Amino acid sequence: MRMYAYLFSLLPGPTWVKWIFTLVILALVVLLLMEVVFPALAPYSPFSDSTIDE
Repeated sequence: MRMYAYLFSLLPGPTWVKWIFTLVILALVVLLLMEVVFPALAPYSPFSDSTIDE
């Protein structure tokens, strides 16, 4: 918990600005994971093989 308090204290501005920065950073991390990391790992996933024959 101290790590998050330390990172939060590093952000500039009053508390409401820190919350906006936190939400923007969180959104960027999620976007990076969804657009870059997860598609790069998808071929190695055992769940990519379909068991349904059409």
